[in-house]
Amino acid sequence: MGYSPICHKAHRYDVHFESLPEYQGTFSRHKCAGCAFELGYFHAVNGIPKAIDDSVLDSISYSQAGSVRHKDAFTAYNDGYKFALSLAKVA
Repeated sequence: MGYSPICHKAHRYDVHFESLPEYQGTFSRHKCAGCAFELGYFHAVNGIPKAIDDSVLDSISYSQAGSVRHKDAFTAYNDGYKFALSLAKVA
């Protein structure tokens, strides 16, 4: 597992993330749900296959601030992936 800095992006306070399930598990605990959402979105728009587990979150930042505190980052990743695919269907 690599070093992940602390996230300071404004998405930490995006109320969208308040609806994510709570997560106090192991590996992806304290990973930034906003960064995870962006990673899922990035993977989808670039044709990268969707990850099957939370190890994909290894390189994203940590955050315990605002709306992303104790939220499930892997669910956020999947939401970002699905969101990007839904936009592609509309276009």
